[in-house]
Amino acid sequence: MRSVSRVVFALTLIGLGAIGFVKGDFGPGWEPVPESIPARQILAYLSDIVYLVCGVGLLLRPAAKLAARVLFVGLLLWLVVLRLPWLIVDPQVNTWWPASSTSIVLAAAWMIYASLADDQDGHSPSFFAGGTGVRIGRIMFGLGLIPIGLAHFLYLEATAPLVPAWLIWPVFWSYFTGAAFIAAGLGVIFGILPRLAVALVTLQLFLLTFVVWTPRIIEGTMSAFQWNEFVVSILLTACAWVVATSYEETP
Repeated sequence: MRSVSRVVFALTLIGLGAIGFVKGDFGPGWEPVPESIPARQILAYLSDIVYLVCGVGLLLRPAAKLAARVLFVGLLLWLVVLRLPWLIVDPQVNTWWPASSTSIVLAAAWMIYASLADDQDGHSPSFFAGGTGVRIGRIMFGLGLIPIGLAHFLYLEATAPLVPAWLIWPVFWSYFTGAAFIAAGLGVIFGILPRLAVALVTLQLFLLTFVVWTPRIIEGTMSAFQWNEFVVSILLTACAWVVATSYEETP
C-alpha cells in the first residue's frame, strides 16, 4: 500500500503543478501568497516546477530519493520562511489555515523522504530520516489537523451548508467531523492509537472530498473558490494516506 499511496501522491503533485502553470500562478497547496512577496511571479512558476519535477521524480525509481529530498526541503523552507512568520504577524484564518495545510503536505513529503533514505553507503540515516525525525514529521501532521477541525466549529455558517441534504443534521456532521479531525490530531501528537487515528482521518478526508464536492460538481454549482477547496482536499487526502502507510514499517 505504501507504493500505491506514493504514486497517488506523486500524480496529485503533477496535477497541481499543471494547474498552477495553466493559471499562471501558485498551484493549489502553495497558496495563498501575499502580493507583497518579492519576485512573486517567478516564485509561483518555481513552486509549480517543484510540484511537477518532484511528482515525476517520485514515479521514477532512480530519481525518487532526490525528488523526495527536494520536495521535503522546499516545503520545510516554505513553512519556516513564509507560513509561520505570516501566522505570527497576522494570526487569522487566512494564515493559520495555509500553515496547517502546509504542515500536512510537509509531513507526507517527510514520510516519503524517510522511507527512501537508506544506509547502503554505510552511514546512519540523517536526523530527519531517522526515528526521531519521522516522529516529528508525524507530529507536524497532527498539528495540521487541529486547525482544520477547529474551523468546523469557528466557521459553522460556512461548513454546515456544504453537508449534502440527504445526510440531514448538517450542524451535527459539521461538529462531528471537526471533532474527529481534532481527536485524530491529538492522537497522532501524543501517540494515542496513532495508526488508527491516521487511518480514520484518511478515510474521513476521502469521504468528505467526494461526498461534499461531487454532488456540486455534477450540479455545476462550484465556484472558483470551491474548486480550489476540492483540489486541496484531494491533496490532503493523498497526504494523509502517505502518512497512514508510514506506520506499516515504523510504528
